[in-house]
Amino acid sequence: MTSTSDVPTTSTSGAPTTSTSGVPPVDTPAGGLRGTVETYWASAVARDWDAFADTLAEDVVYELPQTRERIRGRERYVRFNRDYPADWHARVERIVAEPGQVVSWIRVTVGPEEMDAVSFFTGDAHGRITSVTDFWPEPYEPPTGREHLVERY
Repeated sequence: MTSTSDVPTTSTSGAPTTSTSGVPPVDTPAGGLRGTVETYWASAVARDWDAFADTLAEDVVYELPQTRERIRGRERYVRFNRDYPADWHARVERIVAEPGQVVSWIRVTVGPEEMDAVSFFTGDAHGRITSVTDFWPEPYEPPTGREHLVERY
């Protein structure tokens, strides 16, 4: 998992701050939830399901809009992740935080396939995750006619 310490945050005064330890500064508005999301991903990657569960509110709701699936409750959501059949690996690319909500971009590898996912998190007053909405975009070829404007990578 890569460090998110290079991702700027905003202090309560509105001035940009950067965490040098990978843990958000105390005056970061979403520091609590951001730290929870960092622990969420570290725990998931390590398959430490007890620590993963500790990041979640009891009544957490997980949604996948592209498949129209919803899971309600900590126990069911932990089991969903624990029982996932593939040998996957994840790397955090970026975390952006503001009060009460955090967004993460992760790169997931399953065998030879690499996928990107964007997750939106909301939290409660205790810094626990109350909702997660995951988007798993599929790559596609761009439409013709704009080749003169873009660079492909």
